[in-house]
Amino acid sequence: MTWILVIPIMLALFAVNQRLFLAMFTAVLWYFLFYGQVPMPIAVQQFISPSQNASLLAIPFFILLGTLMSRTGIARRLLKVADLMVGKLTGGLALANILLSTMLGGISASNLADAAMLTRMVVPEMEKQGYNRAFAAAVTASGSLITPIIPPGIALIIYGLVADVSIGKMFMAGILPGLLCCVLLMLAAYTISKRRGYVPARTTWPDAKEVGTTLIGAWPALFLVVAIIGGIRLNVYTPTEAGAVAVGLVLIIGFFIFREMKVSDVVTALLETATSTAAVMLVVMASAGLAWIFSLEHAGERIAEVILTFTSNKYVFLVTVNVLLLVLGMLIEGNAIIIVLAPLLKPVVLQLGIDPVHFGIVLILNLAIGCLTPPVGTVMLLVCNLSKVSVADFMRQAGLLFLALFTALALVTFVPFFSLGLL
Repeated sequence: MTWILVIPIMLALFAVNQRLFLAMFTAVLWYFLFYGQVPMPIAVQQFISPSQNASLLAIPFFILLGTLMSRTGIARRLLKVADLMVGKLTGGLALANILLSTMLGGISASNLADAAMLTRMVVPEMEKQGYNRAFAAAVTASGSLITPIIPPGIALIIYGLVADVSIGKMFMAGILPGLLCCVLLMLAAYTISKRRGYVPARTTWPDAKEVGTTLIGAWPALFLVVAIIGGIRLNVYTPTEAGAVAVGLVLIIGFFIFREMKVSDVVTALLETATSTAAVMLVVMASAGLAWIFSLEHAGERIAEVILTFTSNKYVFLVTVNVLLLVLGMLIEGNAIIIVLAPLLKPVVLQLGIDPVHFGIVLILNLAIGCLTPPVGTVMLLVCNLSKVSVADFMRQAGLLFLALFTALALVTFVPFFSLGLL
């Protein structure tokens, strides 16, 4: 049972703001040095071997894609498309903001990147149109939480790796929950806008000429979304290959179609991608050592035995896990929780007859909500900092948006169709 001590060591290091990978490496090395019966060369192999997994190439490809996308003008053109669809409705710009986040979620892999881009681009415009700045920030932050759920979210890739689940299935499973979040958030934003009298973004619905002009201007961006998701769904290429194809397409769009990208942008994007990929890979390597300890000690089976003595009802289990995750998500970074809990809980999930793909989406959606909650809600803190809004004002304005997200979480938890309907 010495493996249990690994977890409090990690949590203690997280609590003192230690870097995620260092906290995990420290805890795992502590086990190998003082309690493990495995020769150190074999232990080191457990860290290194995951880096040779070709599926991990999806991570740098999609990080690079999201970084390049901010320099192509894609977001600005997609905002015009969103405005065509919902701009005439009450609170049109708030609705367009959420719809844009959903469309960007099908291209970018980073909710932080999307949140930063939209905070700079849309929040000032919403304030000019009379929106409360804190409300504009809350709408932008909550909309960006769709990114980890809709493919190609990095969290989908990490869960697929640590839980030994098909990444392609995780990508497909994230589409309907992402769209569900979009619809419910738009309903919440519409309700608030109606109550406060926020005006539509446009006075008339677009005519055929405007629709045609906007769609012609934005077709490369729309094609990019279809190429990523459609190619994976039709088994034209794997998720890793989809990342490479998407990077190639975004370079063509940036240089030859929109002509807004420069060689210096590519160089900067490559440097940022290298840094981000290194950080993710260190976490993945540390998580492999952790998963190996759990496997060696049969930790998952023992956790399953304990849980099953209390309940054999899968819905009681899912509600309990949701409550636990909502609390942990307020304190610990989401990817760390996925890496620690996914291999531990998978045996329980299988014994209770829960599809691991469905469980993964519940896990990821729950932890995405954690990005909005203090004290360590990364998206909330980023948006508040960029928009110069206090956390207290942000939380006051985000109440109904939180209700929409919790409703989505409940539906995804109790209605597996949302996760499994496209598989």
